[in-house]
Amino acid sequence: MPAMAAAEVQKTLVEALTALYRSPDSSVRNQANHWLQEFQHSVLAWEVSDSLLHDANSNLETLLFCSQTLKTKIQRDFEELPAAAFCPLRDSLYALLKHLSSGPSKVRTQICIALASLAVHVPMEDWGGGGILNWLKQEMNSSPDYMPSFLELLAILPQVLEAFASWLRLNHGISAATLASHPLVVAALSSLRFNSLPDAAVNVICELIRYTVSESPGGLSAQMPLIQVLVPHVMGLRDQFKDPSKDEDDVKAMARLFSDMGDSYVDMIATGSDESMMIVQALLEVAAHPDYDIASMTFNFWHSLQVSLTEWESYSSLGTENAIRAERDRRIAMFRPTFETLISLVAFRVQYPQDYEDLSKEDRRDFRQTRYAVGDIIIDAASVLGGDAVVKILFMNFVKSVGNCEANDWNWRSSEAALYCIRSVANAVPSHEVEVMLQVFAILPKLPHQPQLLQTTCLTIGAYSTWLNASSAALPFLPSIIDILTRGMSASEDSAAAACMAFRHVCDACRTKLCGSLDGLFHIYHRAVSGEGGYRVCAEDSLQLVEALSVVITELSSDQAKKALEALCLQAVNPLQEIINQGVEPVKQLNPTKFTVHIDRLANIFRYVNHPEAVGDAFERIWPLFKAIFDYRAWDMRTMEALCRACKYAVRTSGQFIVVTIGDMLSVVQEQYQLHHQPCFLYLSSEVIKIFGSEPSCANYLGCLIESLFRHTTHLLTKIEEFTARPDIADDCFLLASRCIRYCPHIFVPSSIFSSLVDCSIVGITVQHREACNSILTFMSDVLDLASSVNGQDYRAMIDSVVLPRGSIVTRILVASITGALPTSRLEEVSYVLRSLTRAYGLRACEWAKEAILLIPSTAVTESESSRFLNALSKLASEADSSALFGPLEELSDVCRRNRAVQESVQGALKPHQLNFVRVS
Repeated sequence: MPAMAAAEVQKTLVEALTALYRSPDSSVRNQANHWLQEFQHSVLAWEVSDSLLHDANSNLETLLFCSQTLKTKIQRDFEELPAAAFCPLRDSLYALLKHLSSGPSKVRTQICIALASLAVHVPMEDWGGGGILNWLKQEMNSSPDYMPSFLELLAILPQVLEAFASWLRLNHGISAATLASHPLVVAALSSLRFNSLPDAAVNVICELIRYTVSESPGGLSAQMPLIQVLVPHVMGLRDQFKDPSKDEDDVKAMARLFSDMGDSYVDMIATGSDESMMIVQALLEVAAHPDYDIASMTFNFWHSLQVSLTEWESYSSLGTENAIRAERDRRIAMFRPTFETLISLVAFRVQYPQDYEDLSKEDRRDFRQTRYAVGDIIIDAASVLGGDAVVKILFMNFVKSVGNCEANDWNWRSSEAALYCIRSVANAVPSHEVEVMLQVFAILPKLPHQPQLLQTTCLTIGAYSTWLNASSAALPFLPSIIDILTRGMSASEDSAAAACMAFRHVCDACRTKLCGSLDGLFHIYHRAVSGEGGYRVCAEDSLQLVEALSVVITELSSDQAKKALEALCLQAVNPLQEIINQGVEPVKQLNPTKFTVHIDRLANIFRYVNHPEAVGDAFERIWPLFKAIFDYRAWDMRTMEALCRACKYAVRTSGQFIVVTIGDMLSVVQEQYQLHHQPCFLYLSSEVIKIFGSEPSCANYLGCLIESLFRHTTHLLTKIEEFTARPDIADDCFLLASRCIRYCPHIFVPSSIFSSLVDCSIVGITVQHREACNSILTFMSDVLDLASSVNGQDYRAMIDSVVLPRGSIVTRILVASITGALPTSRLEEVSYVLRSLTRAYGLRACEWAKEAILLIPSTAVTESESSRFLNALSKLASEADSSALFGPLEELSDVCRRNRAVQESVQGALKPHQLNFVRVS
């Protein structure tokens, strides 16, 4: 814009605005627009815009344009003004703000933004001390008639602070000393003096606190100029926080500031200096707040403080072990009173509310989460104070709460809360602690049978099962403990579930001490599963009781174990036999649960009774019953899954002791799989292969099993759509195939089905089902790894005869998978197959990859991108170094997936789903 006098520019500006908004000639409008843009970049725009804004004759268009111009100049070109210009500019904007109090609103908003932007550029002192917020507060008090303008400026200022907070999250380059005196920092801190805390200011301060502990040169010491400004301002809020009249939102804001400060400076606080302990005291005051949402803001700090105090890594800079131990002891001693106080501040929060029964499902879930969180805090305290010290503190509350448990007005909730906390620290209480825990276990049998209290009592017994076994003084309590658990099994469904779990823990921990009480344990189990005596044990919880008796039986001698095992099995076998005796048609009509409840119990027996010969004998006796269920219910997936699981655990535990029965079982599996295609038949076969794959006497029937199962599966899975429709079969089929590669390659690789299964895997590589896809890729890599391994040399020629004719197709599909046929989450598995292929076949694999890459359009992948991938593959072939492959592979994947059109063009060229010339025989 040529040099012109201010008055002349002012006149031209008005004319240009008139032309822009009113001229019918587009060329005139364009010329006016160009002039106005040039004007906004000129130095003269400051004076002209200010003048027109104060001109009573200026129309709305002129006022709006000039206010926008002035705002933009302040934001972008403030350095054009001399230092002395701030006060006149501030006063001019303030006069405009008051003048525009009644409108127009669009212009007033621009003036507010201009004033807020001005605050960014000038120090606090230029506003008269206290920054813009204090200046604004004084003006609001002295000029209430202009309140609409002041309120809008108050609304605009946080936008500037929010933007500053966002910038702080992204930028870590500015020095702490610069930030400490920055006008926006000063503005944010000065707002803490107000009766109401602006959210934006709180956000800025929180970001500044985090900023001081961000990764930056010089570490924390370099941030001290800013920390020394922040901490006193935040700590100055303690009196306000304790003021009961404060607004809830302000209290939350202050709690957030205290908690962020604690979280960020926890390692400094852990040193125990006087300044640190003031912060800790403030955080204790937050933890004491009656509102859980506020108090829980500190929970992360207490955990972090515990870690900093107890873990040796925190003291590594001290050098010697003696120095570390001395400093650690000093700090823990310093913070003992803190954590003792903390326990008293949080323990009451686990107490059931009076209206618990009326709470919604969501509120009950929140209450449970509160209990878990408080339990974690008590565990943190135990890490610092020691479990024995914490349990003593908690025991005092427990004794106080049960002192009048026989009175009509007794509050069971406080007793339950104290016991819940005692349960929380079970893992921290040493086995030699008897002073408190013996008293606890002496009190438990005397507690009333209130359902929630009884449930927690049972859970506490289970939690201290290891202590019960380790402490010889606890042995006399075992009968009363078992009695409590049996009461729990009949009180409610929740207490029954807790009692069953505790019963399992006690039997597991104290198994040797309970061997002589097996008859009594059997009696409890019989009543629980039969429903006698009012027990409320569901089928799922009964499995805990089965496991409990099984681990006790494991401790018996072989002869005793066989008898006990037979008695335990009969509880499940007899009902099953009664069902089977009804005949084929009635059995077919029954709900699967009629079978699975008993079969699952047998599965747990076979799993947890660690007497291989006894389990083998039991399984052989039960096998005719299992065979009948196979024959009658093979069409029923739920029953078959339960039955195969029971057979799997019998095979796993018994091993060679059921070798006589294995052949018959596998014959049934082969026959029923061809008829009903249940995937569980495949995973049962996987377990058999794992146990008996290398057993010479089993080679014949394992060979028949492999041929039969795989041949039938390859006829089920002939195209990708069938893999998608039957992913469970695909998953279990190739898991079984991998087992065969690892445990019986001498049977599997020479078989006639091997090549057909490789063809089948090629068809299914790109199935989207995660587990099925991973199983296929794992099978392929297992085959290739066997070919290149020392132990696989006997099979190399056979594998080559299958892989080499298919190598080009396999590689092309793998490249298609990398470039979009499979999700990126599958890249690592695909790359492993490609690495295995390259290790096994070297330069041939590189040629196959090059053929595939050349099919990709050049518009999708550049030559340099292709070369990086192929060069990495070539390096792998020559050096067997796979570390450099994944980067270029990932780059190729990203390039080919960069947009939908590119991905479609790549897949259209590679055609992974159209490679139907792979024949599955």
